[in-house]
Amino acid sequence: MDYVSALVPPVVMAVFFVAVIRVIVKTQGGAAKAKEDATVDAALARAESTRQASAGTDA
Repeated sequence: MDYVSALVPPVVMAVFFVAVIRVIVKTQGGAAKAKEDATVDAALARAESTRQASAGTDA
């Protein structure tokens, strides 16, 4: 029975790992992708404009 208790944790971790990978793969693309991309683009643009504004005031 020691071999069973030794194998259970890796098997459980493997099952959870496969489940996480499946969720990640399934959530890529789809209807929400454009919305997520727009949110990231807006955040990057805001960060870039803040960086440029602070660089302009330092000079």
